[in-house]
Formats: sequence, C-alpha cells, structure tokens
Amino acid sequence: MAYPAVQILGLVLTAVLLGGLVARPEPTLHVLWDMVIPLLPAVFLINPMIWRNACPLATLNASTGKRMGTRPLDGSALRASWAIGIVLLFVMVPARRFAFNGNGPVLAATIVAVAVLALVAGMFFSRRAGFCNAICPVLPVEKLYGQHPLVPMGSARCTACSLCTPSGCLDLAGEKTLVQTLGPARRSWRWLATPFGLFSIAFPGFIVGYFTSENGPLATAPAVYLHILGWSALSLLVLGAVALSARASSRIALPLLGVLALGLYYWFGAPALARAYGGGETAGLLLRVAAGALIAVWLVRSPLARPRATLAGGITRF
Repeated sequence: MAYPAVQILGLVLTAVLLGGLVARPEPTLHVLWDMVIPLLPAVFLINPMIWRNACPLATLNASTGKRMGTRPLDGSALRASWAIGIVLLFVMVPARRFAFNGNGPVLAATIVAVAVLALVAGMFFSRRAGFCNAICPVLPVEKLYGQHPLVPMGSARCTACSLCTPSGCLDLAGEKTLVQTLGPARRSWRWLATPFGLFSIAFPGFIVGYFTSENGPLATAPAVYLHILGWSALSLLVLGAVALSARASSRIALPLLGVLALGLYYWFGAPALARAYGGGETAGLLLRVAAGALIAVWLVRSPLARPRATLAGGITRF
C-alpha cells in the first residue's frame, strides 16, 4: 500500500475537517462523530496498525521526530507518559458531551492544539517517542482493542526501527506490547494495580458512563464527569473484585476486558451508527450481530483459545 500518499491524504482531510468544523460545524460534526469515529474500535480489533500507519497526528509527530528529535523514551519516563495518556483519555472523551459534540470551532481549536503538541514533542524526542508512543490518548485503547490483531500488518512508518520507544511499542512489539507495558507485574495479581491494569478494568464502565450521559452546555461538565467517572469507579470495583477473587492472570483477563469494552461500545453505539448511514432498527440490530461475530472470531484466535506454550521443565511461557 502507498502509505506516504495515504498519510498526505490524512493531512489534507484533517485540513478539510478543520475548515468544516469552523464553516459548517453541524454536518461536519455529524460525519466525524456519527459516521467515522464509531468505526475505529473495529479497525483496532482488526489491527491498530491500519490507523497508526495513516493517523495525521502521527504523521506530524514523525515529521519532526525523524529530523529534530534525538532522545529516546524509556524507563520511568515512558511509564509515566502512558499514565498521562490514560488521564488525557478520561478527560477528553467526557468533554465531548459538553464541548466537542456540538461546538465545531472548539473542537477545531483542540485538534490544532493537539497537532502542535505532536509537532513539538517530535522536536525533543526521537521519531514518535514523545507523542504517539507516549501521551497519545488513543494509545491505551489501541493497546486494549488491538492485543491480538486479526490481520497481520507491519509498520509503514518504522521500517528501520531506531528503538525510540524500546518497550511497549505497538509498531515494534506487536502482540508482546501488553507484556512489556505491564512489566513484571503481569506474572501475578499485581497487574491489577498498574496504570494499564486499572485502565483496562475501569474502561468498560467508562464506556457505559459515556453512552448513558447526554450532551449539554458547558455548565453540565461537572455532572458529566461525575456520571462517567462514577461508572468507571463501579467497573473498577466490580470487575477488579472478580479478577482478584478468580486470581485471573493478565493473559486471561485482558483479552476478556478488551472484548467486553468493545462489545459494550457497539451495543450502545450500533443503533446511532446505523441511523447515520441511513439504516433503521434492523440495521442497528445487524450491526450488533456483526460486532458480536467479529468479537467471536477474535476470541477464537486469541490466546484464550490457544494452549499456553511450555518450556523445558514445565515452566509456562507468558
């Protein structure tokens, strides 16, 4: 695939999006939030590299990171940046309800700010270490949904790896990304207490909280955050207690949490997605069935359906 052309097209479409958000906000917001964004979770399940190879923010981050950035990101700084990305996700998604879903210029300004952040990060950190592999708020979702891609696909940006992010990089580690993200904690219940473990357990409730909240003016922001974070906390308590009592390993729990989150997303989101494309209730039901079928195929191909490889002496490989 001619990914350089796709990446340039992504930048062009982003410019068109920004213009539309300012000049024609209502139809532009409809296309973005109702027709495009709801497709991304399924794309991540197939392979997050589809998006990572084309993402316009990644193109901006890499444009300066390849020419100016010299510092790799590793160790405690890398793990702190992953936590920052999770926090940004939990801040920005609820903001859709009182800002981004209905205010085109505000969303346009936010996209420009994030684009500038991606460019600036590339001035200091090598390649995509400063943004795409660090504080990007989409990264934790890519990792959770894209644990075991249905379709193999390599990186079109890092054909010659510079080890800018030597641990937990989706482009470099592939299916080992979560192993490296969790670190040694993956071998015991302590994975539950890692930033990514907490995110994975809270995320199903976060999705329910978002879909059971409503759009409103800026004054509703505290109520929106309280509602969504309340559901996240409930998910954290309930699913965390289940995982802890069952002594569920990260190898078993993370795929289940990933498909639970994705299933909830399409259970709530399928009817609106169908209406956005001109379908009715039947189309919404079919989308739910299609999402369920995609999840079923993913589960069959995930480690849950494969015996764990054993090494000499009976030691189990993770």
